[in-house]
Amino acid sequence: MQSNLVETLIGTLVVVVAAVFLFYGYSASGMRSSSGYHVNAAFSSVDGLANGSDVRLSGIKIGTVIGQDLDPDTYQAVVKLDIASDVKLPDDSSAKITSEGLLGGSYISVTPGGSEEMLADGGEIMFTQGSVDLMSLIGQAVFSATDSGSEE
Repeated sequence: MQSNLVETLIGTLVVVVAAVFLFYGYSASGMRSSSGYHVNAAFSSVDGLANGSDVRLSGIKIGTVIGQDLDPDTYQAVVKLDIASDVKLPDDSSAKITSEGLLGGSYISVTPGGSEEMLADGGEIMFTQGSVDLMSLIGQAVFSATDSGSEE
């Protein structure tokens, strides 16, 4: 009887610890239901951007990328953003895809405009700048340094 009690206590402890880890993972991942409003932004290139990437204003997270689609008419990538309801963006705001570093992921950096009108749910950020391919920039720098060295 003592053996069954110990096994039951250990099993209960394992289930409780697993539940705590699941709760922490769910709350830390930002996968909670959205409580903000949705805004679209069209980019020429979204390299490195993924669903769940941050949307930041002045370095502070204000939202999340919740979807990506290809516009069949313009062939641009349309990114759907979930913005926190307490953040109101002017309708002339701009967005650009920025890298967190050579090894880091990408996020969307929003710069607020000066308009009195605010973006509504379903609105679109009109002024965008796509991602920069860091590897091609590094390649250009290496090849230009090699070319200038061979001219001497």
